[in-house]
Amino acid sequence: MKKKTTTEYRDAPADIEAALDRGERIIDFLPAPNQLVPRVEKQKVTILLNRESVDFFKRAAKTNGVKYQTMINNLLDSYAKKYSS
Repeated sequence: MKKKTTTEYRDAPADIEAALDRGERIIDFLPAPNQLVPRVEKQKVTILLNRESVDFFKRAAKTNGVKYQTMINNLLDSYAKKYSS
């Protein structure tokens, strides 16, 4: 039989700490996983980029565990947002 584990909370906000002390159930206030990443309509394009730039994004993506296309897309989104009127 598996031993039951207990979670110990430290540095909880006062209201959460008080509720835990009273043995109250804490309602999960976090969004569901499928709501953490908003769905954005995408459009497929063909573009020629400098090899050096693509290699940079591939290395950075591998280091950070993300897709390099997503990094490039986020960079373009940030640029467009900054300079759109």
